[in-house]
Amino acid sequence: MEDRALLEELEPTVARLLDKHLARAKEWFPHEMVPWSKGRDFEPDEVWDPVEYPVPEGVRSALFLNLLTEDNLPYYYHTIQNVFGDGAWGEWARRWTAEEGRHAIVIRDYLTVTRALDATELERARMRQVSGGITPEPQNPADTMTYVTMQELATRIAHLNTGKLLTDRAGYEVMARVAADENLHYLFYRGITDAALEVDPSMVVLAIDRQVRGFDMPGTGIADFPTHARRIAKVGIYDFVQHHDHILVPLVLRHWKLEKLEGLSGEADEARERVLTYVARVGIAAGRLKDRRAREEKQGEEPQGED
Repeated sequence: MEDRALLEELEPTVARLLDKHLARAKEWFPHEMVPWSKGRDFEPDEVWDPVEYPVPEGVRSALFLNLLTEDNLPYYYHTIQNVFGDGAWGEWARRWTAEEGRHAIVIRDYLTVTRALDATELERARMRQVSGGITPEPQNPADTMTYVTMQELATRIAHLNTGKLLTDRAGYEVMARVAADENLHYLFYRGITDAALEVDPSMVVLAIDRQVRGFDMPGTGIADFPTHARRIAKVGIYDFVQHHDHILVPLVLRHWKLEKLEGLSGEADEARERVLTYVARVGIAAGRLKDRRAREEKQGEEPQGED
C-alpha cells in the first residue's frame, strides 16, 4: 500500500484514538509539582557542587539525557508532521507536542531548583543539542509508527526508573507524572500500529524489522551520549534487560504476535525471522547481564552495565 493511502485508511482510527486519549489525559501543572522552597539564586560564575544533590552518576546522566531529549521537541514535531500530514493526524501531532513541551518545563524547573545538575553545563548542552537538531527520522509512515511506539514505551520506562532512584518524593512524582503521559502516548501509537498491521501486515513487519534491529533512543545526538548511556545501564535504568523484558517481548512478540502473523509476503516472512533471531540474541545478552548482576550483588560489589 502506498504511504498516502495507508494514512487515509487509518485516519478514522487516529480520530478515535485521539478522542480516547483526550478522555484519559489528566490535566496537570508543572508549577504545582516543583519544590520551589528548595531554590535559591544563582550567583555569577558560581561553581556547581554535586554534593547538594547526591545521587549516582548514572541517575544524573539519566536526568541529563531525559531533559535534553525533551528539549529537542521542535524536530520531533517537524518529523511527525511531515510524515503524517494534517487532518486528524495533525490534530494529534499538535496535542502530543503540547504535552511533551510540558515535560521539558517540569523537569528543567525541578533540576534548576534542586541543583541536581550543573545548570551552566546543561544550558550549553541544550544549545548544542537543539542547534544540531539530530534525531531519528523514519522515512515513511509504517516505520514512523513502529519507531515511536517503541520509543514512547522506552521513554516511559526510563523516566519511571529514574524517578525511583531519586532521593526525594518531589523528584519521583515529577518523573512518574511524565512517565504516565508517555504511557498514554505509547498506547496511542501502539493502537495506530495495530490498525496498520490489519491493513497491510507485510508492510508493517518490514518496518518492525528495520526499527527493532536499528533502534536508537532519540537522544543519540546528545554530546557524550555513549558515556551517559553506559552509566544509565550500570544503575539499571535502561539496558539490555529493560529493552528485552519490557519492550521486545511484551510489545513485539506478545502484543504484535509477530510469530503468529499470517498472510505475509515472502520478503516480510524473512524479515520476521530476522526479528525473532535478533530478539533471541538480545535475550541471551540480557540473561548474561542478569546473572552477572546477581553474582555481584551476592558478593557485595557494585552492579555493572552491559559492555
